[in-house]
Amino acid sequence: MSSVKIKLNPSEVEKLKEACASFNNEGGELINVLHKAQSIFGYLPAEVQEVVATELNLPVAKVYGVVTFYSFFTMIPKGKYPISICTGTACYVRGAENVLEEFKRRIKIEVGETSADGKFSLSCLRCVGACGLAPVVLVGEKVYGRVSPDGVAEILAEYDS
Repeated sequence: MSSVKIKLNPSEVEKLKEACASFNNEGGELINVLHKAQSIFGYLPAEVQEVVATELNLPVAKVYGVVTFYSFFTMIPKGKYPISICTGTACYVRGAENVLEEFKRRIKIEVGETSADGKFSLSCLRCVGACGLAPVVLVGEKVYGRVSPDGVAEILAEYDS
């Protein structure tokens, strides 16, 4: 966990405590509580994990273990426009790796990172279930199909305002 303390917004902390209470502060509801926490804060820094651990009467290490085990959870803030490249078999075979490399080159970040301006973050997914459109890229909830490295600039331009 990081050594830099993050100051949490008190109203968001209150929402988190209410979410914990809505699951009766039961440790068995940890995953559901973490989903709710991530929707409130956008990510799960150590400070959020500590609140969850306290509210559910669990060791922080257990909360941390669950956060780091499941790829859905993130301890790094996502960009305003999270970009996910599918690297499942169909997308990979049709050139997803080259599309990923082009995003990395243009945004100047690696997978798992967020751009300095907070605009973009980059991740990979195993399969989005749109194999007929391979390779597939998601920007937030928007799906782009049959993406080639040449199409990356055009996708990024849509979010460059």
